[in-house]
Amino acid sequence: MSPIVSIENLSKRYDSGFEALKSVNLAIQEGEILALLGPNGAGKTTLISIICGLVNPSSGSVKVGGFDVVKDFRQARSLIGLVPQEIALEPFQTVYDALRFTRGLFGKRHDAGLLKSILEKLSLWDKKDAKTMELSGGMKRRVLIAKALCHEPRVLFLDEPTAGVDVELRKEMWEVVRQLKEDGVTIILTTHYIDEAEAIADRVGVIRGGELLLVEKKEALMQRMGQRQMRIELMAPLEAVPPALARYNLDYSADDQTLTYSYEANGERTGIASLFADLSAAGIILRDVETRQSSLEDIFVGLVEDKS
Repeated sequence: MSPIVSIENLSKRYDSGFEALKSVNLAIQEGEILALLGPNGAGKTTLISIICGLVNPSSGSVKVGGFDVVKDFRQARSLIGLVPQEIALEPFQTVYDALRFTRGLFGKRHDAGLLKSILEKLSLWDKKDAKTMELSGGMKRRVLIAKALCHEPRVLFLDEPTAGVDVELRKEMWEVVRQLKEDGVTIILTTHYIDEAEAIADRVGVIRGGELLLVEKKEALMQRMGQRQMRIELMAPLEAVPPALARYNLDYSADDQTLTYSYEANGERTGIASLFADLSAAGIILRDVETRQSSLEDIFVGLVEDKS
């Protein structure tokens, strides 16, 4: 099946010589949630802006639903909904009128049933007659999403959708995104909150310095690049780690009497059995053992540091 968004050798160089994007290649499948992670200035917003027709590329091509975003701008743009990071709403406009106006900008007739459905899904129907200036920050972000959906796009871009939103509202927004996916909308989001990508994304892309370092299914990425750590709590303190245990590269904390052992999550041999045997042979008695899997944040930080 052809991807809903196809990006080939996409680059963006400004007159100053700055390269915001460097030969990016990416295929996004219909109905998936793709999270783009990267530090400030990595190129995330530039990439989205080119796909949405807000910035012209220097070279390469982008197609949405088979339409080139430059040559077939109108057809491509009609398939895209964009929720910007900045909240920009007409303060004296009602929520309902904001959606009706935006739908009209795309040349679509008023559809009361559709607009009601969108507002209900976003828990905004009871606020339809409220002026946008009367809404909370979280509700304003929902209005932005509603505006982006009112012309029935197949692809939705969310640029930092929960920036400045408290933890409770962030989780509510995650549920909104999951519901949109169930409705068949393809979602691409940029985020600084790595736990956000870990919670809702199907695939994760990491971009740095204008280069797309990788794009991979979230679970596969965490399995392939993740590490596990075993934290071993001891019954009695150690003066030092015995030389017989040196090959395990254990980290010892005298403060809480623990040894930490790191190993590959997908390794065929973890070395745990031999470690326990050697601990016993050294006369070290264990109080408790717990393991921890690397998070997506650990992997992301490692990738960015490796390329710096």
